[in-house]
Amino acid sequence: MSNATSNLAEFLQPIADGFSKLGVPAPVVHWGHPFFMAIVIFVMGSFVGLAGWRGRTATDPEVANKNKAEHRKIASLMTVFLATGYTGGLLSLVMQKEPLLESPHFLTGSAVLTLLAINGAISLTGFGGNKPALRTAHAYLGSAILVLLVVHAALGLKLGLSI
Repeated sequence: MSNATSNLAEFLQPIADGFSKLGVPAPVVHWGHPFFMAIVIFVMGSFVGLAGWRGRTATDPEVANKNKAEHRKIASLMTVFLATGYTGGLLSLVMQKEPLLESPHFLTGSAVLTLLAINGAISLTGFGGNKPALRTAHAYLGSAILVLLVVHAALGLKLGLSI
């Protein structure tokens, strides 16, 4: 175990111990993270992607604005849930005495959060003053993130079945 992994595990251990004291059943510790993250990825992610593309492609300005507003609201919530779920996944591994920071699932989760931060920054700049190239980059990067989330979910299932 690397020093960084060891330090992170030591940092998270008291939090994991607190959850352990609650008597959370082992199946919930093991499968709770994947269950709730699957909802976020597949339900919220689908909604965010569809609303974003509908907002981008709608010809009726009212429909476009409604979808853009929904996309903005749900995408922000989804990002918060994914970041929280990332921490929850690490805590689950600590509680199960499994290695941290080593699996492809961890790597894809880290990539997703990094790409979401970049995509959020593009949006928060107002797309660089409403530049079409940045709006296009945001749309395609967001779509790529959703594809990466599906890969991430598959790797998570593989990890869950292996421990």
